[in-house]
Amino acid sequence: MTKLKPIEKDILRLCIENDTYSIADFSKSLNVSVPTITKTVLDMIERGLLQDEGKVGTKGGRRPSIYGLNPDAGYFVGVDISRQHFHLAVCDFKGNLLAFIPEIPFVLEANADSFKKICQCVKDEVAKTGIHWDKVLGVGVSLSGRVNPEKGYSLTYFVSDDIPMRILFEQQLEVPVNIENDSRAMTYGEYMHLGKDADKNMIFINLSWGLGMGMILGGELYYGKSGFSGEIGHFPVLDNNLICRCGKVGCLETGASGSALHRMILEKISSGRKSSLAKIFAQKGEIHLNDILDAVKNEDVLAIECIETVGSTLGQGLAGVINIFNPGLVVIGGRLIVGKDYLMLPIKTAVNRYSLSKVSSDTRFKFSELGLKAAGVGDCLLSRSKILGI
Repeated sequence: MTKLKPIEKDILRLCIENDTYSIADFSKSLNVSVPTITKTVLDMIERGLLQDEGKVGTKGGRRPSIYGLNPDAGYFVGVDISRQHFHLAVCDFKGNLLAFIPEIPFVLEANADSFKKICQCVKDEVAKTGIHWDKVLGVGVSLSGRVNPEKGYSLTYFVSDDIPMRILFEQQLEVPVNIENDSRAMTYGEYMHLGKDADKNMIFINLSWGLGMGMILGGELYYGKSGFSGEIGHFPVLDNNLICRCGKVGCLETGASGSALHRMILEKISSGRKSSLAKIFAQKGEIHLNDILDAVKNEDVLAIECIETVGSTLGQGLAGVINIFNPGLVVIGGRLIVGKDYLMLPIKTAVNRYSLSKVSSDTRFKFSELGLKAAGVGDCLLSRSKILGI
């Protein structure tokens, strides 16, 4: 893609935020003359960035044409990497999700050969969707753990002091690559998906095997000084004397996460509690998180009791976050949201108990609408923002 002029970036940004605009609307919003806007828009249509969306109705007079992003201007690929697999999303230039392929088996290892293999796998999967790779403008990659998007490093998959992970991907994929923490990618995906229903001060909670958080503050994704913001899982709020995977004691993640839920279930079964999960443990000698989540959906009493405990503990931690940031919206995402009201009601109860009522009274709570697709969509849209420079 050719380098964009500042006015072109502004026009694309307005189309992303509001879908379509007329020449007069562009002129008014950007404080630029109508002739200049007209010339710029026509040039962007010729280059395939914008398209004429037709006439819009008015109360009287001549109906103006409106313009929006051309969905066929190019495509963005999102790669959401987990421990044993990755999810792949493909969005068009307008941000529409064209394809989502979940749980593609792959274990990414911290070596160059593994990066080459996953890149080839990504290209193969995109080809299956019918999209030619030469039409891909950029790729977004999300991973768990500490990620610095600006420098392109991941502390989870560290390969070289000299070569950032982003460069390793770009060498193989031959397009610009943006890497991101999975919770922040989910946050951005959900924020953009919600559109006008979103809030410019929004907290997203990724409640999966671990516990992560992303923040939209003032309409912008918040990174912090070094790009490591959102580590709510390692907020030292619990007096449980449990050692977290980070090596500290009392982290919120030790009481509010999939790993915490798994530990609770095993402890209860070992103490003799009756449950459908006890039968699975007796047969297999182990229980996976998916077994527990299936038990919640099947209304197993022990599984419900434990996920309610997770919700209550999470709500206690969220109360502190709400007191600090006063968000208008808290979105709960991640694998544990299958618990639905068994999870949400204890969260809200704990927030009401521990937060300042004047601070939390106008905070809305909801579950993620994108679910499993959130990070992949976020990866695509973050890649688009980086490519367009907006």
